[in-house]
Amino acid sequence: MLNKSIPKYLKHEAEIALSFYPELKEVPIEFKLTRKMSSSVMKAQPKLGSLFKKRNKRNYVILISRHFDIQNRKFHTRSIPQNVLIGWLGHELGHVMDYQNRSGLNLIRFGLCYLFSESFVIKAEQTADHYAIRHHMKDYILETKNYILSHTGLSDRYKEKIKRLYTSPEQVLEFVNEKMN
Repeated sequence: MLNKSIPKYLKHEAEIALSFYPELKEVPIEFKLTRKMSSSVMKAQPKLGSLFKKRNKRNYVILISRHFDIQNRKFHTRSIPQNVLIGWLGHELGHVMDYQNRSGLNLIRFGLCYLFSESFVIKAEQTADHYAIRHHMKDYILETKNYILSHTGLSDRYKEKIKRLYTSPEQVLEFVNEKMN
């Protein structure tokens, strides 16, 4: 993992998630802890300096909040169960897989559409989940979805946002069944 930078307390989970993506073995990825992000717990993106490099020369960063606030309650990423964290990281690695298939200009368009179009966000999040599922992470993805949707400390407003923008557990299973047939 010479080309991966992983914080010590996430190393085990990140290595498990990465093991499902052998195509990313040579891709430089930095898993970076941040103090706080506005509306997410994790976010994958190409590093700005590598945006216009050839696809096989790009570097990526997965930003991970040390903690996140939902309706004035603080949750620490460190307290997320291991399999949920693996699923969350697997989802973000799904975004990296998607980005690998895009040109620099297409990534800029992607970023703008993601900022301004809810329907685009839904499609992008489903695509990341589909990559994770195709890479045999279905159980981790389902555990992550179920954790978020059933966590009693998370607000109904946050859960509704997750239901609106992200693949539901039922949709995950539908995708798996379609893929198997």
